[in-house]
Amino acid sequence: MQDLYLMAADGGTIIIVEDDPNIADLASTYLSRAGYRVLPVGDGKRALDIFRSEKPCLVVLDVGLPGDLDGFDICRTLRATSDVPIIILTARSDEIDRIVGLEMGADDYIVKPFSPRELVARVKAILRRSVMVADAPGRTITIGTIVIDVASRRVTVAGDEVQLTAREFDLLVFIALRRGLALSRRQILNGAWSNSWIGDERTVDVHIRQLRKKLGDDLDVHTVWGVGYRLD
Repeated sequence: MQDLYLMAADGGTIIIVEDDPNIADLASTYLSRAGYRVLPVGDGKRALDIFRSEKPCLVVLDVGLPGDLDGFDICRTLRATSDVPIIILTARSDEIDRIVGLEMGADDYIVKPFSPRELVARVKAILRRSVMVADAPGRTITIGTIVIDVASRRVTVAGDEVQLTAREFDLLVFIALRRGLALSRRQILNGAWSNSWIGDERTVDVHIRQLRKKLGDDLDVHTVWGVGYRLD
């Protein structure tokens, strides 16, 4: 099945960048059954070429790719020009690899071996958009010089657009709609990630740190020790 285009329903196109044909085949089969068009590819250069031509709704990316471009290189390259959701796959147990992936802009991670049903659930959770739009009190949310256009999923700071990942945007909208409330990491995960998340709750810390870095002082997020975070 490697490098074959799997045609499914119109749920969107997903690129799977994975050099192990067994893993790629299994993931492709389950995602195809879930209604997605799946494009499995085994090397980084071809993955970037397909990404540019196909404009997928999501990328599943193995960080341990062989050759000149590993998964971190691809993630960094994609993030330079796109906010496409990225799920990284890693066989490494070291937490630092997952943190590096998230800090480079990945939206989620799954450690191998993984359940293909879990992968499908993570994909659906990330691509869920209607709930966030429906929860918003209007088309825009303003926090100081930060303006969040929920419908178009755009964020500007003092008029300049800032590129956020899909996960960062969902997290920002979730806490912005709950300003003044102390939110636990689990509440944030359930609200912005959906209750299908079963990974490390400290993932929230990485994304909060990225939001602070990108949005600056106007994002007045306080750490509530022993609880989580509060946006004032």
